[in-house]
Amino acid sequence: MNTFTDAMQPSAVTTSSNTNSQDTLALVGRVLLAALFLIAGINKIGGVEGTSGYIASVGLPFPELLYWATLALEIIAPIMLIVGYKARYAAIALGVFSIAAAVFFHADFADQQQMTSFLKNFAVAGGLFFVAAFGPGRFSLDRG
Repeated sequence: MNTFTDAMQPSAVTTSSNTNSQDTLALVGRVLLAALFLIAGINKIGGVEGTSGYIASVGLPFPELLYWATLALEIIAPIMLIVGYKARYAAIALGVFSIAAAVFFHADFADQQQMTSFLKNFAVAGGLFFVAAFGPGRFSLDRG
């Protein structure tokens, strides 16, 4: 019996406690990430003209179709993320969406607010990719 290696092994109580903390933090993280998109999606309801006009103003094609796709993504994927159903797929979709939004709508680095929005979108994408990589945790429909 090697006391050094035995001391390095976590006890069952510590492991269980750490797992509960990690799963709780994973749930909190999913809810916080999802809230950003869900609120944005709800706020877009009924705003076809304004949002489509904004999409068209940056030169993207099919602005009305992109409006409806964005609305669906910003409402459905966050709900999936919150409940932890196919959370990895929802996180990847929202992460890619965040990067695309940064590139198409916030790439004017002469404007400090746009640069900050660009970096925030990338940071949010990073958090979402953590969910995709490590899973939603035990407190989810996917259970890890």
